[in-house]
Amino acid sequence: MLIVGAGPGGLACSLLLAKAGIKVTILEKSDGVGGRTRVFEKDNYRFDTGPTFFHYTEIIEEIFQAIGLDAHDELGLIPLDPNYRIIFGAGGSLDATTNLDSMTEQISQLCGEKEANGFLSYIEDNRRKLRLSKNCLNTPWSGPSDLLSRRALRVSKVLRPWRSVSSDLSKSFTDERLQLAMSFQTKYLGMSPFQAPSLFTILAYLEYEHGIFHAKGGLGTITEKMAKIARDMGVEIILNEPVTKFIFDGKKVIGARTDNGDYTADRFVMNVDFATGMKGLIPDALRRRWSDEKLEQKSYSCSTFMLYLGIDKKFDTPHHQIYASKDYQGNLQDITEHKVTWDDPSLYVQNACVTDSSLAPEGHSTLYVLVPICNTHPTINWKEIKHEYRDLIIRQMEKLGFPNLNQHIISETIITPDDWASRDIYKGAVFNLAHGLDQMLWRRPQNKFEELNQLYLVGGGTHPGSGLPTIFESGRISAKMICADMGVEPDWNGVNTWFDEIRKPSYN
Repeated sequence: MLIVGAGPGGLACSLLLAKAGIKVTILEKSDGVGGRTRVFEKDNYRFDTGPTFFHYTEIIEEIFQAIGLDAHDELGLIPLDPNYRIIFGAGGSLDATTNLDSMTEQISQLCGEKEANGFLSYIEDNRRKLRLSKNCLNTPWSGPSDLLSRRALRVSKVLRPWRSVSSDLSKSFTDERLQLAMSFQTKYLGMSPFQAPSLFTILAYLEYEHGIFHAKGGLGTITEKMAKIARDMGVEIILNEPVTKFIFDGKKVIGARTDNGDYTADRFVMNVDFATGMKGLIPDALRRRWSDEKLEQKSYSCSTFMLYLGIDKKFDTPHHQIYASKDYQGNLQDITEHKVTWDDPSLYVQNACVTDSSLAPEGHSTLYVLVPICNTHPTINWKEIKHEYRDLIIRQMEKLGFPNLNQHIISETIITPDDWASRDIYKGAVFNLAHGLDQMLWRRPQNKFEELNQLYLVGGGTHPGSGLPTIFESGRISAKMICADMGVEPDWNGVNTWFDEIRKPSYN
């Protein structure tokens, strides 16, 4: 078994396959594992490159249970309370927490008792929505005929596909600040709540119901620890070994070529940015549904403008904060129209050292700053504007409790959408293919890639989508399918080894 890419999905897949007794080799182009789920160090400060928190840990808990380990112990997960503070440009703030009594009291004081009751209704509605939608998200989809299955009919009762996240939430909340508090999480998918399908109201619910977690040393340490466990289980991880292309016999993948030679295997997993991998590793002539021309026509997520700041002091602010612009919808419209927001942009700041002092020298701290922005576009020259935009964002951070910040910056790194694109992220779309109804379920690239034989996909570009929990799920789905196709009955410590209501593929 050969996996191309040592991101979180590929590592999760490797753990399950190794436990099933399958020999696994991972080829990774860079000098470390994790992809964007990685920690980097600069000037004695440590930063997460991409994701900064863990939510909905159930999937990784089950994967670790399958291999006989405890995910919380192995990964050093630290629960946070509050989850984050959201500050509204329109006035007021909320400390989001799993304490529902506290949430209803805060909402009542901010918006009134009616909105507090709406929050409790929202929780109940999404508790049911998650229960009914699980089987849609943790099983493969092969085509529209799957819509006739019992799992699809059950979930159709709560998905309300004719609504967006925003319009769905408007049924529970009249105050736009509450709608925003329950919908900004669609940014984890790189989408606007005014466009994302109503299914994704569950994203905020997962945080309120199950909480969010920090990993000591940075979230990127989880992939480092997963890689160590994988190696201990016999997985061979070869770093600095970029694959230049797959080798084919007709439409069957038979190998992967690197500058150091060819690697052969019975099955292959692609764990790279989907569009970049398609264009770079597979000839266009072998792809009809996902040809270069059709890839250009697909919808992609937003990108991010990033600041990684090393600070010579500590600020007394929450671990996570979100500032939501007074004109939040206008901000989102700018992203859709490939414009840069210069007037009151929304942003997210992680002040991780209030929880984890290991990330900076004593008395110092790190700040991770993320601004949702459009993906790459020829009308935007980031080289020309990035320093001016950086200055604007530093001023915006005063609204989150970071006054006179310029006086305390010791180390600084700026990342623009163009920088993300230069790292093999197609169009700089850091959340991969968008998650509209036209690019979900069977309309998303399938875990067992539908156009080529012996090739499987994991990562944010395949079903069920982007975000760490779903990326881990993609690794688990592909691992199950590979075991079934190879005729392997895995001993995963009692964890379900197949899919509810889905027939096992015939072994081949």
